[in-house]
Amino acid sequence: MPKQEFISEEGLEKLKKEVQELKTAKRQEIALRLQDAKALGDLSENAEYLEAKEAQAFNESKIIELEEVIRNTVLIEKNHKKNIVQIGSTIEVKSKNGQERFVIVGSEEADPLEGKISNESPLGKSFLDHKAGDQIEVQTPGGAVKYEIVKIG
Repeated sequence: MPKQEFISEEGLEKLKKEVQELKTAKRQEIALRLQDAKALGDLSENAEYLEAKEAQAFNESKIIELEEVIRNTVLIEKNHKKNIVQIGSTIEVKSKNGQERFVIVGSEEADPLEGKISNESPLGKSFLDHKAGDQIEVQTPGGAVKYEIVKIG
């Protein structure tokens, strides 16, 4: 059975737009590349044709992969509990490095540079099911880091 992915409405819309882009504009671009490459003659030794065929295969596999993710998504509820960290929670935490803000998201939406951490990551897992005021220790490649959950939104 395929793995279920948790995702926000915004994340789901982003995936659907990406699939649509791959099915329309990207397919058209690749079709033109194939057409131009065929016009060059002998296909057995035509690097442009082979590259376009590879791009086509990659594009089609990406469409299949994203459609599979979309089929297996579970939407993150917007009305989740505000007193316990769950997928979809925005949290403020304190550590020796200062105060940080994270949003707990599914792995498809994770983007640490934007403060979106996966519920499957060591950091995300550590915060789940905790309350404001709880202190958590997370093992990182650089050693253990202690966090205090300041606020859950």
